[in-house]
Order: sequence, then structure tokens, then C-alpha cells
Amino acid sequence: MTKPTDSAATATNRSAKWRGQLKECQHRLDTNPDEVLAIEGRLTRMVGLTLEAVGFRAPVGSRCEILVSDHNRIEAEVVGFSGETLYLMPTGDIRGLVPNARVRPIKSDSQVPVSDALLGRVVDGAGKPLDGKGPLKCRDRMPLHGEPINPLARAPIRQHLDVGVEAINALLSVGRGQRMGLFAGSGVGKSVLLGMMTRFTEADVIVVGLIGERGREVKEFIEDILGDEGLSRAVVVASPADHSPLMRLHGAMLATSIAEYFRDQGKQVLLLMDSLTRYAQAQREIALAIGEPPATKGYPPSVFSLLPQLVERAGNGQNGGAITAFYTVLTEGDDQQDPVADAARAILDGHIVLSRQLAESGLYPAIDIEASISRVMPQIVAPEHLERAQYFKQIYATYRQNQDLINIGAYAMGTDPKIDEAIAMFPSLQALIQQPMGQAVDWQQSLTELVASLEPPVIQQQTTSWQPPAIIN
Repeated sequence: MTKPTDSAATATNRSAKWRGQLKECQHRLDTNPDEVLAIEGRLTRMVGLTLEAVGFRAPVGSRCEILVSDHNRIEAEVVGFSGETLYLMPTGDIRGLVPNARVRPIKSDSQVPVSDALLGRVVDGAGKPLDGKGPLKCRDRMPLHGEPINPLARAPIRQHLDVGVEAINALLSVGRGQRMGLFAGSGVGKSVLLGMMTRFTEADVIVVGLIGERGREVKEFIEDILGDEGLSRAVVVASPADHSPLMRLHGAMLATSIAEYFRDQGKQVLLLMDSLTRYAQAQREIALAIGEPPATKGYPPSVFSLLPQLVERAGNGQNGGAITAFYTVLTEGDDQQDPVADAARAILDGHIVLSRQLAESGLYPAIDIEASISRVMPQIVAPEHLERAQYFKQIYATYRQNQDLINIGAYAMGTDPKIDEAIAMFPSLQALIQQPMGQAVDWQQSLTELVASLEPPVIQQQTTSWQPPAIIN
């Protein structure tokens, strides 16, 4: 009897493997006749959080499940491909994965469940409850990635929004449907300012997206800042730093989809996203993992294309509803030229910059009036209000520019009338931009305080060619 050749042995082994696979499929059909067999692939490679699979086709954005065992499955999303290889990104824990694990596409869509039942609830990036209050009963659905609105169909921003913060109401007025950036380094009071706006803003619904932040801050924000009264009209989407980058992306998009749902009902929605930088960093992790080359300080081009896609979903709707959005932007090392900060400034309708110097001096909220601006303020306030705000900034900037000379006694009174004026008025100016965390200052009171801050007795005794106008309500 002749010994089989190598090629014959290989063919025999292949046939045995196929027969084994057919027997497995037959066994699965015999034990579960209702099971629908689907085309499956296998896991070939894992590097970091990136998984590579071959043997099946699936579109980008679709979901797959990886069968680790009979009772353990890991869900992943298709984020890219190269030739016959699909790149997957897991949505949760990946412990237990083994080489050649079975991978199969599952039926999924980009719709997320939404309804009024979300009010008062805390969910994760996948829309699953985190608060232990039972399952959500949502009847309606919204697209996770949003539907673009014709720019000509958007209502213009013409009405101011009372945020309850005196410095913003008086000097950086925000309009309904405006998108503002809150630029701050770490530890300068960004979360405190967000909390003040959450409690004090005149809005029907508040949607809070806590994206990529410390898990400790989630409960503190809900209990200490929102409170029971604030939570009753709010929806919190929490996807902290220990969640996968894909879930952090989905958390930001889910919060925006929920805000869109309530806006389409004609409601005034306040969307607070903390933070836009963590959203960009999550996309950077995914893009670099699948081989996209970095372009600007480690950020690949896809990051800068996703930012406007998220931000442009906020704004005025077509039926009277509006999403007024505040996005926090972390400026690493207080660098205002950070790539994400620079890109955010270009696509937002204004920015509020928090100063570390003011925070270290104990002045809260630590808003840097000189570096902050609201681009829609001229369209939503009276001309007299705008003139007052500009006059305030001029005097305030004059003092700040000469503060070092004033502090060391190098400036002699009477040398420059403008500096003399700034020195006399600075205490009242500084009082306007300070506010206790638990105290709300409404729109009308903010305007009254703005008028009062510009009329100290020393100014009334001087003869000037121009007097600050009175505000006409």
C-alpha cells in the first residue's frame, strides 16, 4: 500500500474539516430548528481594542457579535475594512476573546428609542438605564446620527435665553438655538458653571451628556448639582472615561438625538455636553487604531470632519423648538491654540473662556471677559444693552492691561484719564462678574446690575463727551 502524498493528505484533512463543520451545522439545526443560520467569519487578529475578522461582509456602522462561548457574546461595530478584512471596535469588555472566535453580523439599525419616559433618567451611551429605576418604555425612535436640516429652513436666532448667570446675561448674551463653547483647563470651575446653568436656565428640557469624564463626577453632578428638582426635567447620558471609545462617541450622539426629539416637539432644550474634547479623543483612538495617519498634533483628519457633524445638529428647528447647546472644550495646559479648541471656535457661535488666574484668585465664575464673545449678541439685545456691554469691556480691559503698573504703585493718578476711570470703576465691574454658586440672577436683574456697575460717583463728576446710554427694556 502506497503512502499518500503531501497534497493528498492536505486534501484529506480539508475534507475532514468541512465534514466537521457540516456536522456542527446539522447539530445546531437539530437542537434548535428555529435558528436562522447566517454567514459567519472568524476573528484573526487583535491589537489593542481593534479586532480584525475575515470570512463575511458587513457595512461600516453595522453591528457584529463575537461568540466567545455558548453563553458569552461580545458586541462590536464595524469601523473600517481593508481588502477582505473587517476592522471591528468592541462596545464593551473584551476579556475572554480567543483566536478564530466565530464572528457573525447581527440585525441592527441606527435608530435609538426615545420618549418622555427618559425625563428624570440616567442612561449610558447605548441607552441602557444606569439609575436602577427599571427598564425604559420608549415608544418613539430617532436616528443616532441625526438627519441634517436644510440651513435655509432653520429659524434665525432672535430671542435671548436667560441662563441665570449674571456675567453671561449682561456681557455675553446667549440666544435660543445658539451653540456656545466653554473653554477651560482642568480645575477652573467648568463643571460648577455648567451646574449653575443647568439649574437656572429657562428651558423645558435639559439634556446632559457626560462624555469621557471621571466616573466619580457622574453621581456628584446628579446629586449635588442637578438635584431632584433639576433631574425631574433632565435626561443624563453618562459614558465615562472607562467606557470604550465607541461608547463615548455613541454617548455624545445619543444625547444629541434625545435633544432633537424634544426640539421636534416644539420645546426649548438646553444641551450641555461635557466634553467635546473627550468626544474628539475617542474618535482619535478609533481612527489611529485602524491605521488612519495623524495630521495635526496626533489628531487624524476624521476628527475634524466629525466635530461639525455633531455640533450642527443643535440649533433652531422648523417648528419653534430649539436646542441651545453648551460644549465644554478642555484646553490642555491652558493652550487656547489646541487643535480641538481651534476647530471648535471656528464652528461654534461663540465661546466663554475660563481663566485659571481668576480661579486661583477665588473669583467665580472665572470668566475671562476679554477673551470671550457671543457672536449672536448684536442680533438678540437692544442697541443700548450692546453699547453698555462694549463700554464695560473697554474699561475692564484698560484696567487689566495696566494692572501690573497699578499694583506696584508705578502709575500716578492723573496721568491718563482712561486709566483713572478704570481704577475708580474696577471694584463695581469685578462685582458684576462674581456670583455665588447657589444664587441665580435673572435677565432683568443682570441688566440692572450692568447699568449700576458703570455709574460710580467718580464718573458722574467728570465731564466727558460721551455718556453710557441707558438700557431700554
